[in-house]
Amino acid sequence: MASESLEKQKHEKRLNEHLKEFPSYVKEYVQAQKRKKRSPSTLLGYIHEFKKFFLYLQEEGIAEQKDIKDIPYTVLETLRKDQVEFYVDYLREEDIEVRKNVFKKRSDAAVNRNISALTSLFTYLTTQTENKDGECYFYRNVMSKIPLLAESETANRRSASMSSKILHDQSITDFLYFVKHEYENKIDGKQKERFKKNKERDVAILSLFLGTGLRVSEVASLTLDSINYKEYQIDVVRKGGKEDTIEILPDSLEDLKNYLSVRNSKYKATEGDFYIFVTNYQGTVKPMSVRTIQNLVERYTKAFNQGQRSLSPHKLRHSFAGEHLKNSGGNIILLRDQLGHNSIETTSLYTNLDRKEHKKVMKNISESRMFKDNN
Repeated sequence: MASESLEKQKHEKRLNEHLKEFPSYVKEYVQAQKRKKRSPSTLLGYIHEFKKFFLYLQEEGIAEQKDIKDIPYTVLETLRKDQVEFYVDYLREEDIEVRKNVFKKRSDAAVNRNISALTSLFTYLTTQTENKDGECYFYRNVMSKIPLLAESETANRRSASMSSKILHDQSITDFLYFVKHEYENKIDGKQKERFKKNKERDVAILSLFLGTGLRVSEVASLTLDSINYKEYQIDVVRKGGKEDTIEILPDSLEDLKNYLSVRNSKYKATEGDFYIFVTNYQGTVKPMSVRTIQNLVERYTKAFNQGQRSLSPHKLRHSFAGEHLKNSGGNIILLRDQLGHNSIETTSLYTNLDRKEHKKVMKNISESRMFKDNN
Protein backbone atom coordinates (compact mmCIF):
# COMPACT_ATOMS: atom_id res chain seq x y z
CA MET A 1 0.00 0.00 0.00
CA ALA A 2 1.17 3.56 -0.64
CA SER A 3 2.84 5.10 2.36
CA GLU A 4 3.37 8.49 3.92
CA SER A 5 5.78 10.50 1.79
CA LEU A 6 9.18 11.60 2.99
CA GLU A 7 7.96 15.17 2.49
CA LYS A 8 5.13 14.65 4.97
CA GLN A 9 7.55 13.24 7.51
CA LYS A 10 9.70 16.36 7.11
CA HIS A 11 6.65 18.59 7.52
CA GLU A 12 5.67 16.74 10.68
CA LYS A 13 9.10 17.41 12.14
CA ARG A 14 9.02 21.09 11.16
CA LEU A 15 5.49 21.43 12.52
CA ASN A 16 6.55 20.13 15.92
CA GLU A 17 9.52 22.51 15.97
CA HIS A 18 7.38 25.55 15.14
CA LEU A 19 4.76 24.64 17.74
CA LYS A 20 7.29 25.37 20.49
CA GLU A 21 6.76 29.09 19.74
CA PHE A 22 2.99 28.99 20.26
CA PRO A 23 0.58 29.08 23.21
CA SER A 24 -0.81 25.84 24.61
CA TYR A 25 -4.24 26.42 23.05
CA VAL A 26 -2.72 26.47 19.55
CA LYS A 27 -0.92 23.20 20.34
CA GLU A 28 -4.25 21.76 21.46
CA TYR A 29 -5.84 22.91 18.22
CA VAL A 30 -3.15 21.23 16.12
CA GLN A 31 -3.50 17.99 18.08
CA ALA A 32 -7.26 18.06 17.54
CA GLN A 33 -6.74 18.55 13.81
CA LYS A 34 -4.35 15.60 13.71
CA ARG A 35 -7.09 13.43 15.19
CA LYS A 36 -9.24 14.52 12.24
CA LYS A 37 -6.46 13.31 9.92
CA ARG A 38 -5.40 16.79 8.78
CA SER A 39 -2.05 16.41 7.04
CA PRO A 40 1.10 17.88 8.63
CA SER A 41 1.61 19.84 5.40
CA THR A 42 -1.74 21.59 5.82
CA LEU A 43 -1.16 22.24 9.52
CA LEU A 44 2.30 23.61 8.86
CA GLY A 45 0.70 26.09 6.47
CA TYR A 46 -1.83 27.05 9.17
CA ILE A 47 0.97 27.60 11.68
CA HIS A 48 2.68 30.03 9.33
CA GLU A 49 -0.60 31.94 9.00
CA PHE A 50 -1.06 32.01 12.78
CA LYS A 51 2.43 33.44 13.22
CA LYS A 52 1.63 36.38 10.91
CA PHE A 53 -1.48 37.03 12.97
CA PHE A 54 0.19 36.91 16.38
CA LEU A 55 3.10 39.08 15.22
CA TYR A 56 0.58 41.65 14.00
CA LEU A 57 -1.16 41.61 17.39
CA GLN A 58 2.19 42.33 19.05
CA GLU A 59 3.20 45.06 16.61
CA GLU A 60 -0.14 46.85 17.04
CA GLY A 61 0.03 46.62 20.82
CA ILE A 62 -3.12 44.49 20.96
CA ALA A 63 -1.08 41.76 22.62
CA GLU A 64 1.41 43.15 25.13
CA GLN A 65 3.27 39.88 25.71
CA LYS A 66 6.82 39.75 24.37
CA ASP A 67 6.69 36.10 23.30
CA ILE A 68 3.94 34.64 21.15
CA LYS A 69 3.67 31.59 23.40
CA ASP A 70 2.63 33.84 26.29
CA ILE A 71 -0.34 35.46 24.51
CA PRO A 72 -3.48 34.28 26.36
CA TYR A 73 -6.66 33.30 24.56
CA THR A 74 -8.41 36.18 26.29
CA VAL A 75 -6.71 38.45 23.74
CA LEU A 76 -8.52 36.55 20.98
CA GLU A 77 -11.76 36.59 22.94
CA THR A 78 -11.81 40.38 23.19
CA LEU A 79 -10.72 41.20 19.64
CA ARG A 80 -13.05 43.69 17.98
CA LYS A 81 -14.36 43.19 14.47
CA ASP A 82 -12.67 46.36 13.20
CA GLN A 83 -9.31 45.16 14.57
CA VAL A 84 -9.55 41.98 12.52
CA GLU A 85 -10.69 43.96 9.48
CA PHE A 86 -7.62 46.19 9.82
CA TYR A 87 -5.52 43.02 9.93
CA VAL A 88 -7.09 41.79 6.68
CA ASP A 89 -6.36 45.20 5.14
CA TYR A 90 -2.77 44.88 6.32
CA LEU A 91 -2.45 41.47 4.64
CA ARG A 92 -3.79 42.86 1.38
CA GLU A 93 -1.61 45.99 1.37
CA GLU A 94 1.70 44.68 2.70
CA ASP A 95 4.56 44.68 0.19
CA ILE A 96 6.13 41.21 -0.09
CA GLU A 97 9.72 41.08 -1.35
CA VAL A 98 9.92 38.24 -3.88
CA ARG A 99 13.53 38.99 -4.75
CA LYS A 100 15.92 41.86 -4.10
CA ASN A 101 14.10 45.18 -4.54
CA VAL A 102 11.16 43.45 -6.26
CA PHE A 103 7.90 43.54 -4.36
CA LYS A 104 4.34 42.36 -4.87
CA LYS A 105 1.05 42.32 -2.98
CA ARG A 106 -0.53 39.18 -1.59
CA SER A 107 -3.13 37.62 -3.80
CA ASP A 108 -6.71 37.43 -2.58
CA ALA A 109 -6.25 33.65 -2.41
CA ALA A 110 -3.30 34.08 -0.03
CA VAL A 111 -5.32 36.44 2.19
CA ASN A 112 -8.22 33.98 2.18
CA ARG A 113 -5.89 31.20 3.34
CA ASN A 114 -5.07 33.30 6.40
CA ILE A 115 -8.74 34.06 7.09
CA SER A 116 -9.65 30.38 6.72
CA ALA A 117 -6.88 29.29 9.07
CA LEU A 118 -7.94 31.79 11.74
CA THR A 119 -11.61 30.90 11.32
CA SER A 120 -10.73 27.26 11.93
CA LEU A 121 -8.75 28.14 15.07
CA PHE A 122 -11.48 30.39 16.51
CA THR A 123 -14.18 27.83 15.75
CA TYR A 124 -12.20 25.21 17.66
CA LEU A 125 -11.63 27.50 20.64
CA THR A 126 -15.29 28.53 20.89
CA THR A 127 -16.97 25.17 20.23
CA GLN A 128 -14.64 22.26 20.93
CA THR A 129 -12.44 23.20 23.89
CA GLU A 130 -13.20 22.52 27.53
CA ASN A 131 -11.87 24.18 30.69
CA LYS A 132 -12.00 22.75 34.23
CA ASP A 133 -15.65 23.81 34.51
CA GLY A 134 -16.61 21.97 31.34
CA GLU A 135 -17.04 25.20 29.38
CA CYS A 136 -15.36 26.28 26.14
CA TYR A 137 -12.41 28.61 26.62
CA PHE A 138 -14.60 31.43 25.30
CA TYR A 139 -17.71 31.81 23.15
CA ARG A 140 -17.31 35.08 21.30
CA ASN A 141 -16.07 34.16 17.80
CA VAL A 142 -15.15 37.38 16.02
CA MET A 143 -13.97 35.46 12.95
CA SER A 144 -17.56 34.42 12.26
CA LYS A 145 -18.09 38.05 11.21
CA ILE A 146 -15.16 38.11 8.78
CA PRO A 147 -16.05 36.85 5.28
CA LEU A 148 -13.58 35.55 2.75
CA LEU A 149 -12.62 38.00 0.02
CA ALA A 150 -14.81 37.72 -3.06
CA GLU A 151 -13.36 35.88 -6.04
CA SER A 152 -11.70 38.33 -8.42
CA GLU A 153 -12.31 36.14 -11.48
CA THR A 154 -14.94 33.70 -12.66
CA ALA A 155 -14.48 29.93 -12.86
CA ASN A 156 -14.55 30.29 -16.64
CA ARG A 157 -11.67 32.80 -16.51
CA ARG A 158 -9.63 30.53 -14.24
CA SER A 159 -10.26 27.61 -16.58
CA ALA A 160 -9.20 29.67 -19.60
CA SER A 161 -6.01 30.71 -17.82
CA MET A 162 -5.27 27.13 -16.81
CA SER A 163 -6.01 25.83 -20.30
CA SER A 164 -3.26 28.01 -21.78
CA LYS A 165 -0.67 26.54 -19.40
CA ILE A 166 -1.21 22.79 -19.77
CA LEU A 167 -0.70 20.08 -22.36
CA HIS A 168 -3.60 19.13 -24.63
CA ASP A 169 -4.36 16.11 -26.81
CA GLN A 170 -1.44 15.41 -29.16
CA SER A 171 0.96 17.58 -27.16
CA ILE A 172 0.78 15.04 -24.31
CA THR A 173 1.93 12.28 -26.66
CA ASP A 174 4.52 14.60 -28.21
CA PHE A 175 5.95 15.50 -24.80
CA LEU A 176 6.47 11.89 -23.73
CA TYR A 177 7.95 11.05 -27.15
CA PHE A 178 10.31 14.02 -26.80
CA VAL A 179 11.65 12.82 -23.44
CA LYS A 180 12.01 9.23 -24.62
CA HIS A 181 13.60 9.86 -28.03
CA GLU A 182 14.72 13.46 -28.56
CA TYR A 183 15.81 15.06 -25.28
CA GLU A 184 19.08 13.12 -25.17
CA ASN A 185 20.22 14.71 -28.44
CA LYS A 186 19.86 18.20 -27.00
CA ILE A 187 22.23 17.71 -24.05
CA ASP A 188 25.81 16.55 -23.56
CA GLY A 189 28.49 15.91 -20.98
CA LYS A 190 27.48 15.13 -17.42
CA GLN A 191 23.91 16.16 -18.15
CA LYS A 192 23.67 13.39 -20.76
CA GLU A 193 25.27 10.86 -18.41
CA ARG A 194 22.77 11.73 -15.70
CA PHE A 195 19.87 11.45 -18.11
CA LYS A 196 20.95 8.02 -19.35
CA LYS A 197 21.15 6.75 -15.78
CA ASN A 198 17.77 8.15 -14.79
CA LYS A 199 15.89 7.90 -18.10
CA GLU A 200 13.59 4.98 -17.21
CA ARG A 201 12.81 6.46 -13.79
CA ASP A 202 12.14 9.95 -15.07
CA VAL A 203 10.00 8.73 -17.96
CA ALA A 204 7.97 6.60 -15.52
CA ILE A 205 7.34 9.62 -13.29
CA LEU A 206 6.23 11.86 -16.16
CA SER A 207 4.09 9.12 -17.66
CA LEU A 208 2.52 8.44 -14.26
CA PHE A 209 1.41 12.06 -13.86
CA LEU A 210 -0.09 12.03 -17.35
CA GLY A 211 -1.59 8.56 -16.96
CA THR A 212 -3.23 8.90 -13.55
CA GLY A 213 -3.61 12.57 -12.54
CA LEU A 214 -1.84 11.92 -9.24
CA ARG A 215 -0.57 14.75 -7.03
CA VAL A 216 3.19 15.07 -6.66
CA SER A 217 3.04 14.07 -2.98
CA GLU A 218 1.08 10.97 -3.95
CA VAL A 219 3.66 9.97 -6.56
CA ALA A 220 6.47 10.44 -4.04
CA SER A 221 4.69 8.22 -1.51
CA LEU A 222 4.01 5.23 -3.80
CA THR A 223 5.45 1.94 -2.58
CA LEU A 224 6.31 -1.32 -4.33
CA ASP A 225 3.08 -2.98 -3.22
CA SER A 226 0.94 -0.08 -4.50
CA ILE A 227 0.60 -1.45 -8.04
CA ASN A 228 -2.03 -3.93 -9.19
CA TYR A 229 -0.63 -4.99 -12.56
CA LYS A 230 -3.53 -7.28 -13.43
CA GLU A 231 -6.27 -4.68 -12.87
CA TYR A 232 -4.26 -1.61 -14.01
CA GLN A 233 -4.81 0.08 -10.67
CA ILE A 234 -2.74 1.92 -8.06
CA ASP A 235 -3.32 2.19 -4.33
CA VAL A 236 -2.67 5.71 -3.12
CA VAL A 237 -2.86 7.69 0.13
CA ARG A 238 -4.80 10.91 -0.40
CA LYS A 239 -4.87 14.11 1.59
CA GLY A 240 -5.85 13.46 5.19
CA GLY A 241 -4.41 9.94 5.04
CA LYS A 242 -7.40 8.51 3.15
CA GLU A 243 -6.62 5.32 1.23
CA ASP A 244 -7.85 5.15 -2.35
CA THR A 245 -7.52 3.02 -5.49
CA ILE A 246 -7.36 4.61 -8.95
CA GLU A 247 -6.88 3.56 -12.56
CA ILE A 248 -3.66 3.83 -14.56
CA LEU A 249 -3.30 3.94 -18.35
CA PRO A 250 -1.70 0.80 -19.85
CA ASP A 251 1.10 2.79 -21.51
CA SER A 252 1.95 4.46 -18.20
CA LEU A 253 2.01 1.09 -16.47
CA GLU A 254 4.45 -0.19 -19.12
CA ASP A 255 6.72 2.81 -18.50
CA LEU A 256 6.58 2.03 -14.79
CA LYS A 257 7.44 -1.63 -15.43
CA ASN A 258 10.44 -0.59 -17.56
CA TYR A 259 11.75 1.50 -14.67
CA LEU A 260 11.15 -1.20 -12.06
CA SER A 261 13.08 -3.69 -14.20
CA VAL A 262 16.26 -1.60 -13.77
CA ARG A 263 15.51 0.09 -10.43
CA ASN A 264 17.51 -2.23 -8.20
CA SER A 265 20.53 -2.52 -10.51
CA LYS A 266 20.80 1.19 -11.30
CA TYR A 267 20.20 2.54 -7.80
CA LYS A 268 21.46 -0.39 -5.69
CA ALA A 269 17.98 -0.62 -4.22
CA THR A 270 16.44 -3.69 -2.60
CA GLU A 271 12.90 -4.79 -1.86
CA GLY A 272 13.48 -3.28 1.57
CA ASP A 273 13.65 0.15 -0.07
CA PHE A 274 9.88 0.17 -0.40
CA TYR A 275 9.31 3.58 -1.99
CA ILE A 276 9.05 3.11 -5.76
CA PHE A 277 10.94 6.21 -6.86
CA VAL A 278 14.43 6.40 -5.40
CA THR A 279 17.79 8.02 -5.93
CA ASN A 280 21.26 6.98 -4.85
CA TYR A 281 23.41 9.61 -3.17
CA GLN A 282 26.93 8.67 -2.08
CA GLY A 283 26.01 5.00 -2.01
CA THR A 284 22.83 5.53 0.02
CA VAL A 285 19.41 4.74 -1.43
CA LYS A 286 16.84 7.41 -0.63
CA PRO A 287 13.24 8.01 -1.67
CA MET A 288 12.85 10.96 -4.02
CA SER A 289 11.54 14.10 -2.36
CA VAL A 290 8.65 16.17 -3.65
CA ARG A 291 11.05 18.99 -4.50
CA THR A 292 13.29 16.67 -6.55
CA ILE A 293 10.30 15.43 -8.54
CA GLN A 294 9.10 19.00 -9.08
CA ASN A 295 12.52 20.02 -10.40
CA LEU A 296 12.57 17.00 -12.70
CA VAL A 297 9.18 17.86 -14.22
CA GLU A 298 10.10 21.52 -14.68
CA ARG A 299 13.39 20.61 -16.38
CA TYR A 300 11.83 18.33 -19.00
CA THR A 301 8.81 20.50 -19.72
CA LYS A 302 10.99 23.57 -20.16
CA ALA A 303 13.18 21.69 -22.64
CA PHE A 304 10.05 20.52 -24.50
CA ASN A 305 8.84 24.12 -24.69
CA GLN A 306 12.23 25.18 -26.06
CA GLY A 307 13.18 27.00 -22.89
CA GLN A 308 10.16 29.31 -22.97
CA ARG A 309 8.29 28.00 -19.93
CA SER A 310 8.19 25.06 -17.59
CA LEU A 311 5.22 23.19 -16.20
CA SER A 312 4.73 22.03 -12.62
CA PRO A 313 3.56 18.53 -11.64
CA HIS A 314 0.19 20.10 -10.86
CA LYS A 315 -0.06 21.33 -14.46
CA LEU A 316 0.53 17.76 -15.65
CA ARG A 317 -2.29 16.69 -13.33
CA HIS A 318 -4.47 19.36 -14.94
CA SER A 319 -3.43 18.07 -18.37
CA PHE A 320 -4.60 14.57 -17.51
CA ALA A 321 -7.83 15.92 -16.02
CA GLY A 322 -8.74 17.79 -19.19
CA GLU A 323 -8.09 14.75 -21.37
CA HIS A 324 -9.96 12.42 -18.98
CA LEU A 325 -13.04 14.63 -18.90
CA LYS A 326 -13.19 14.93 -22.66
CA ASN A 327 -12.79 11.19 -23.25
CA SER A 328 -15.29 10.23 -20.55
CA GLY A 329 -18.01 12.23 -22.24
CA GLY A 330 -17.84 14.89 -19.54
CA ASN A 331 -18.39 12.46 -16.64
CA ILE A 332 -17.36 14.71 -13.78
CA ILE A 333 -18.06 12.04 -11.14
CA LEU A 334 -15.50 9.67 -12.66
CA LEU A 335 -12.96 12.48 -12.82
CA ARG A 336 -13.63 13.48 -9.20
CA ASP A 337 -12.94 9.92 -8.06
CA GLN A 338 -9.80 9.61 -10.18
CA LEU A 339 -8.35 12.90 -8.91
CA GLY A 340 -9.37 12.29 -5.29
CA HIS A 341 -11.34 15.51 -4.80
CA ASN A 342 -13.55 15.80 -1.75
CA SER A 343 -15.92 18.18 -3.49
CA ILE A 344 -17.51 18.08 -6.92
CA GLU A 345 -17.17 21.88 -6.99
CA THR A 346 -13.40 21.49 -7.15
CA THR A 347 -13.64 19.07 -10.05
CA SER A 348 -16.09 21.32 -11.91
CA LEU A 349 -13.21 23.70 -12.65
CA TYR A 350 -12.12 21.28 -15.40
CA THR A 351 -15.42 21.42 -17.27
CA ASN A 352 -14.32 24.60 -19.06
CA LEU A 353 -10.78 23.52 -19.93
CA ASP A 354 -11.44 22.59 -23.54
CA ARG A 355 -11.63 25.97 -25.29
CA LYS A 356 -12.08 24.19 -28.65
CA GLU A 357 -15.61 23.23 -27.64
CA HIS A 358 -16.40 26.86 -26.82
CA LYS A 359 -15.03 27.98 -30.17
CA LYS A 360 -16.97 25.25 -31.99
CA VAL A 361 -20.24 26.42 -30.42
CA MET A 362 -19.50 30.05 -31.30
CA LYS A 363 -18.63 29.04 -34.87
CA ASN A 364 -21.92 27.16 -35.20
CA ILE A 365 -23.86 30.19 -33.93
CA SER A 366 -22.02 32.45 -36.37
CA GLU A 367 -22.70 30.15 -39.34
CA SER A 368 -26.33 29.86 -38.34
CA ARG A 369 -26.72 33.64 -38.33
CA MET A 370 -25.00 33.94 -41.68
CA PHE A 371 -27.43 31.40 -43.13
CA LYS A 372 -30.42 33.36 -41.82
CA ASP A 373 -29.05 36.61 -43.25
CA ASN A 374 -28.66 34.99 -46.69
CA ASN A 375 -32.31 34.05 -46.63
